[in-house]
Amino acid sequence: MSKRRASRSSDHEVMRHLSRSQIFKEYERAFSEAMGLPLNIRGHDSWSPSHHGKEDHDSFASILARFNKARAACLKAQTGASHPDATTRTVTWFAGLSESAVPVYVGDHILGFLETGEVMLKNPTKKHFASITRQLRAWGYKADWKQLERAYFRSCVLSPGRYRAMLRLLGIFAQHLSILSNELVLRREKDESANMARTRQFIEKHQAEPLSLGRVAQAANISRCYFCKMFKRATGMNFIDYLARVRVEKSKTLLLNPHSRISEAAFASGFQSMTNFNRSFRRIVGRSPTQFRQSLPKLRRSV
Repeated sequence: MSKRRASRSSDHEVMRHLSRSQIFKEYERAFSEAMGLPLNIRGHDSWSPSHHGKEDHDSFASILARFNKARAACLKAQTGASHPDATTRTVTWFAGLSESAVPVYVGDHILGFLETGEVMLKNPTKKHFASITRQLRAWGYKADWKQLERAYFRSCVLSPGRYRAMLRLLGIFAQHLSILSNELVLRREKDESANMARTRQFIEKHQAEPLSLGRVAQAANISRCYFCKMFKRATGMNFIDYLARVRVEKSKTLLLNPHSRISEAAFASGFQSMTNFNRSFRRIVGRSPTQFRQSLPKLRRSV
């Protein structure tokens, strides 16, 4: 697994932990009650949920979302706000609603964004509403225009100054989440380092025995699912490939003894069949066990 894929997997795990954390849930609830706005957290390479995951079927944004082109305009604004340029951004789309994204870091790169929006920074007017309905009609849409108008004039409105202050608060919260993210990464790396040390020792000690992923995960005292992810992140390969390489390296050492049969080296290394041994040896070493032995210096073979 490449470093980029490993990093992306790690970021997803940290983001999932943050989104389910008590601190985010409490802040999201307090923010929504205080500001009357939705708040969402998402990874930098994932999609924004519609209405930030807090849909109100009677809101102006929810009604507009029934129209494909209007929904696309909203999602485009949300995507534009979460631009990877390391700054808080706000984008306003044709309906007059603004969308904002505040970056959350882990280490020196962006982990994800705190997102909010569906807010007007100017008071709604009859003139602006008329321009919105003209655009919708031009797209060929029909609607209950009276219902849409009522929802439009009920939209949350904040002055630009108050909205900037709110974004500064989100920025402070994003810093707290970044600190928590870094702590999570360091804690997991420490735990994984200890788990991997136990795992490697167990495999080396028992490599000649039948070894299953479940048995090794149990020895490391972690779940099979987490073990698979941790193992691949730490070694760059899956458990089966790693075990085969450990056994092949052991067999190469045994093959240095010219009095040891190839089959004896194979079974002593933990392989259960010659077919599996020969196939694994050729794949990893690039030659057959016989060719490997023939390539050894005569002096070492005569010992």
